[in-house]
Amino acid sequence: MVLRMESPAPPIKVENWLRGQPLTNLQSGKVYIVEFWATWCGSCVAAMPHLVQLQEKYKDSGLEVLGVAAHERARTADEVRTKLDAWLTEKFSNLNYRIGFDYTGEMNKLWMDASFSGEIPTSFVVDRDGHIAFIGRPTQLDDVLPKVLNGTWRTSEEAKAADIERIAEGERRTRETTRERALTKPIFAKLAPAMKAEDWATALSAVEEAVAMMPDDINFRVLHADLLLHKMHDMRTGLPVLRQLVRNAIDKKSEVWMAGAMRQLFDPTNDNSYFPPAERLAMGKELSEHILALNPPHRGDGPKFLSYGALAQYYYESGNKDRAIELIELALKSLDGPEPIPDELKQHVLSLLLQTLANYKGEKVCYGAFCAAPENKSPKLSKRSRRRRKREKG
Repeated sequence: MVLRMESPAPPIKVENWLRGQPLTNLQSGKVYIVEFWATWCGSCVAAMPHLVQLQEKYKDSGLEVLGVAAHERARTADEVRTKLDAWLTEKFSNLNYRIGFDYTGEMNKLWMDASFSGEIPTSFVVDRDGHIAFIGRPTQLDDVLPKVLNGTWRTSEEAKAADIERIAEGERRTRETTRERALTKPIFAKLAPAMKAEDWATALSAVEEAVAMMPDDINFRVLHADLLLHKMHDMRTGLPVLRQLVRNAIDKKSEVWMAGAMRQLFDPTNDNSYFPPAERLAMGKELSEHILALNPPHRGDGPKFLSYGALAQYYYESGNKDRAIELIELALKSLDGPEPIPDELKQHVLSLLLQTLANYKGEKVCYGAFCAAPENKSPKLSKRSRRRRKREKG
């Protein structure tokens, strides 16, 4: 059965309450916000101060906010619980609403899956009679919540139209996801073992099949170029593939696509000696101009760590070391920007950027408690590439 406005609210089945008093049943006469979130979800973390404000503002009107952590990642429930408790202590020590933890998947099944809610954060508002009044993004609560509290929301045409639209969109996404999974399952079944075995020909066959079916999937497009250029060193076939990726990225005005193309050109861990130097620098110049137009250095709110690392490498190899250092430093600062970044991703990116900065400066550098010393390492080659190099020398 589809969970929608006017549906009875499903039960709250969490394993533990990490913050606030345990809640066994939703009480009649109260309005509840049931918020599904995760620590690795930047938008979820960004919404938490807003939920704190709503709880404080409307507590005398009978509002209760419940955060449900049902999407945490770890090997065991105990490990997740420990990490989650430590994270809450560090980030939100004065939280004024309940946090429940569920590792079983039961809450996702009862609430998220039943309502076609495929992404977090998702807010469910339960009305005073225990029925669903709203399902959507937490950014919509400022408009919806006062109307739920005064009893005018569920009878409004706005609410009915929004719920019909949400259900239709959810059904469409479900059909697309089902279709995509059916298409990609045999591809991944062939791709994963081939990549592990460094069987690049088989991997390429799988990726080309994926690109033909899903040309707008950036991950497959980048992997296609990577296999040809960096694993097989097939410049004749790979360069046209990369050129098309660059053109599509620029046409889409997508920083994510441009960053993917830029990394194929200027990732220092790759062996780029096979590239025609002039064309490589020309493509880098064009991409860098478009990336900086979309996310300029003077704009302080952009997540520059997404693309500035590869951008800096272009400038470094072009002979502009000062510009390269400036871009890496801006990327580091953006890690502490207004939009929260999952801790694991932040630590990974911080390590890479800091090492790059040390290499550029030729000296030890630090950022907060983290430091890196310069290293001089040649690009890591695959087994097949090392064998090829030995044959060429012999």
